[in-house]
Amino acid sequence: MHPGTKRSIPISKQPLAEVFGFPIDNVSREATRHRLRRLCPFGNRVPNCTKNRARDPLGVCSVLDNDRVVITCPVRFRERWIVAEQAASFFFCEDSLWTSLTEVRLRDRHGQSAGNIDVVLVEYDSQTGRVLDFGALEIQAVYISGNVRRPFQFYMDDPQAHQNMDWSTRIHYPRPDYLSSSRKRLAPQLLYKGGILHAWNKKMAVAVDRAFFSTLPELPFVAADEADIAWLVYDLVLDIQDNVYHLVNSDSLYTRFTPALETITRAEPGPVEGFVETLQEKIDEKLEQERPPDAATLLDLLDSGG
Repeated sequence: MHPGTKRSIPISKQPLAEVFGFPIDNVSREATRHRLRRLCPFGNRVPNCTKNRARDPLGVCSVLDNDRVVITCPVRFRERWIVAEQAASFFFCEDSLWTSLTEVRLRDRHGQSAGNIDVVLVEYDSQTGRVLDFGALEIQAVYISGNVRRPFQFYMDDPQAHQNMDWSTRIHYPRPDYLSSSRKRLAPQLLYKGGILHAWNKKMAVAVDRAFFSTLPELPFVAADEADIAWLVYDLVLDIQDNVYHLVNSDSLYTRFTPALETITRAEPGPVEGFVETLQEKIDEKLEQERPPDAATLLDLLDSGG
């Protein structure tokens, strides 16, 4: 990366940061080739992007959230495989021989699937190939609320003409959904897959975007040699000269398994009075609906001249 290339991102009126691996204002021959062929430069299982659909992939790698670039595709974390190298340095000794396996099925004691592990790093014997140790790397991209396919398709219709599109007034403007990313994805992964790995006394590494990590509750950190989980936190930093973003590890933090899981899955309660007010409103509404209408009496009719 060229020196002095990190800069703040101007607030944009459209949501797209990278499409098929390149900033949307990159009109280089390589960027154009990736858009034309729907290619993924970040180590997908096939040369093409396969996000959402294989035939018509949603080639959005990252989005803009005000002045932040937020990773929304898990494959984006595979750039140069630095994420695997940094996870391996947490799992194994420095001189260990290791390799990586992707999408490995994990099963519980009843043979039921607990999901796939994104990347399993395996230490093996150089002479026999025998497995000596392993660790699990989970990659957590950020979910999107709203509709990101519409601006993506509009941009792809004419990338050069639409790179400065104004999408700000459109309905369902896509934005990062950090809460769903933690509650619906990260927490269940730690609970099920992480629970099995912890019972086996195996370590985990979790790769996350810095914008997403900043929305998590404050975790109780420990020293690396005391930890069960390494939190590998990444930024996308713009190389101005080449007009590409590079994945950069901005922090590596460490926790024990149980305290981290309890912190992430524990809700922060608000005042009970607010919930009681909600109950009272619903009870009042229910009783009002069930109350029979007042029947007119003879006296009421006489008083009204009826």
